[in-house]
Order: sequence, then C-alpha cells, then structure tokens
Amino acid sequence: MKELVVEGARGKSSILVGESIDNLDQYIDRRRTVILTDTTVERLYREKFPDCPIITIGMGEKIKTLETVSSIFNRLVALEVDRSSFILGIGGGIVCDIAGFVASTYMRGTQFGFVSTTLLSQVDASVGGKNGVNFDGYKNMVGVFNQPDFVICDLSMLKTLPEREILCGFAEIIKHGAIDDDGMLGFIENNRDIALALDEKAIEWLVYRSVEIKSGVVSRDEREKGERRKLNFGHTFGHAIEKITGIPHGEAVGIGMVLAAKLSVEKCLLPMEDANRLESIIRHYGLPVTPPIDVPSMLVAIRKDKKREGERIHFVFLESLGRACVEEIAFDDLLHRANTL
Repeated sequence: MKELVVEGARGKSSILVGESIDNLDQYIDRRRTVILTDTTVERLYREKFPDCPIITIGMGEKIKTLETVSSIFNRLVALEVDRSSFILGIGGGIVCDIAGFVASTYMRGTQFGFVSTTLLSQVDASVGGKNGVNFDGYKNMVGVFNQPDFVICDLSMLKTLPEREILCGFAEIIKHGAIDDDGMLGFIENNRDIALALDEKAIEWLVYRSVEIKSGVVSRDEREKGERRKLNFGHTFGHAIEKITGIPHGEAVGIGMVLAAKLSVEKCLLPMEDANRLESIIRHYGLPVTPPIDVPSMLVAIRKDKKREGERIHFVFLESLGRACVEEIAFDDLLHRANTL
C-alpha cells in the first residue's frame, strides 16, 4: 500500500493506493458512521461493509441531482445523524461526488471518506476535493471544494468492473500522461495488454502515478484558480458530448482529448505527430476518437460550462505530450477553429 497526501485548506486528505476495504476499521468509528453506496456495489460487496446504517442510491448520471441529495438528507435526519457523524461513500465517481457534497452541506459539514471502487474514480473523481451534482443535465454545476479524510483505492475491486468501465478509467490515466508525464504515456502505449488485464504491478503503478500527478496539482491549486485547470484537458468538449449524447464520461473525454490536441496543432502549439500519437493511444485502448455530434451543437453546451467567463473560456492546450498550458479563448474563436478540425 502506498499513501499520498493532499494538502487542502481544511486539512490533509490521505489517498491510500492498494489499501483494502477489509481494513476499514482502521479508518472509521462504526458507531458514528453512515455508509452511502449504490445498488450494484451493495450487491457485490455488502458482506465487506462494516456494521453501519446504509443509504443506497441508484445508478447513473441521472441520479446525480439535488433531488437525490434531498432524499439522502431525509434519511440522515431520520437516522438522527449529527455533525459528529462520519459519511463513508463506497462506490464509483457518482457515489463519491454525492457523498462528498452531502457531507459538506449537511448541518454545515460533517467528516467524510471514500472507498473508491472504479478505475475512473480512483484516478480522478475521488481525488481532489471536488464534490458536486448535476443541474438540468449540466455536469457538476452545483458543488463545493472539500477534501475527504481519506480515499481507499482497493485495486482488487476493479476485477468486478465491466470492460467498458475499465476503458473509461484509462481515458483519465491517458489524460494524466498527456498533460504531465510523457514517460508515463510511453508506458501506457507500450504495455496495453498487461494494463487492460489489470496486471497487479502495472495497474498499481498507473493508479499511483495518476493520483500522484493529480494530488500534486491539487495541493498547489485546490480551488482551480490556475494550474489545476490543466486537469480539465479534453473535458471542455468531453462534457458537452456527454451532456448531449449521454455516452460515458471516459469515452467523451477520449474524444475531447483528440479534439483538444487537434486544436493545439491548429494554434501551432503542438506538432502534428504528437496529436496523431495521442489519438492512436486513445484508439488503441478501445476508446472512440470521433465526435458523434457536430461542433455547433457542442458549443451550445460549452457556453454553460463552469469554466466560462463571459464570452471566453479557459481551454487546455498541449504544447507537447507531457506538457499542457491553459489559455483563454473566445467562444467565436473556438467555434471558428473547431470547425476546421
């Protein structure tokens, strides 16, 4: 087990890569803990849960809403949960997002932690202190910055994931290499088979390195005022595609990275061979690379992106593989450039 620490404004958050759900008693007090999970995780792992009250929610982005949060608040009141209680989210990114948001807002805040059960949440959603829900279909429009006490990344739990969810997790792993570590990207490129087979050493290193990159950025820029924006590489187009089509987050981000890399070439920031290499890696991992909608449709959704400031948006470009930069770009300029891709 390897530990990484995120230094947040309200304290430290420990990311425990390779820790087991079987060791939860080392991190929680059962007497004051309430578990939030989803129907699938409860079915698969209920016998491993500590003996605590359980609140179970449904599956998918459609339940990541204020209505779901309200129903959880009702359950917490009924359970007489108070500010000394602890909320433990056991699940993927949606469970972690909702659990963190609920814990941060119920009675003005209770402590919380996660057992992250999907590859996507282990390398992305559960790390960094962003907790939120969707509003009117738009991703994470209502939320807070607040760090969990701990995140347990139990790698053995990845074995029960469907293949499509594993591939979605690799989209974010590829993203971390693309923005910060070309050597990591080379490992991903040259070790596809063992990575997708979830080889113990390979997946531990990839999860750890992804968390290391993200936690380092978050510690330096917790509230996304500068450097942390680089973590949104591929997400401007990706969130728009996800909103309109409903395809999984990782698949949408894969397409978004291809478009962002091509846009970086169009702006004379990135060599064409680097953009082609990144697209080849994404395709090689079974992820789509072609947008299923046209650019004007994407721009409608992008105008409601959280990163928008007036008629401009903070957009993440690549200067080389392993090096990202953030520039403001006007919507009209983005539309014009994107239409040429």
